[in-house]
Amino acid sequence: MMIREPAVAGRFYPRDRDECRQLLKKFVAAAELKSSVRNSKSAVLGGVDGVVFTAGIGENSPEIRRRICEASSWLGIELDNDANDARGPRISTDSSKVSVWTIPTNEEMMIALHTGDLLGIRGAARSAG
Repeated sequence: MMIREPAVAGRFYPRDRDECRQLLKKFVAAAELKSSVRNSKSAVLGGVDGVVFTAGIGENSPEIRRRICEASSWLGIELDNDANDARGPRISTDSSKVSVWTIPTNEEMMIALHTGDLLGIRGAARSAG
């Protein structure tokens, strides 16, 4: 397997498309399993108000969002397929009991901002110029 530089710190992706597809299938299966475990937690809590998809796959894979929402349909999630394909931001129907959203994130920027805050240097470059 050939490895390329991480798109997100600590995560590596294969260059080969077929291998990437196989890994994606494994991820989907794992996500569906995790979804059923999370759903059992939701049952104990009496349901959920909303679901938010973020980051790499959550933001960029309508197929993964669709599968997870289908596996969670017992919660009252109704996916708007057109909105899902268009990346939302709201991807649930108006009649869905649970609102579902796709929210873009920038983890690297947030890490840099929080680090700057901890070191007391956030905004120092702007105020020095």
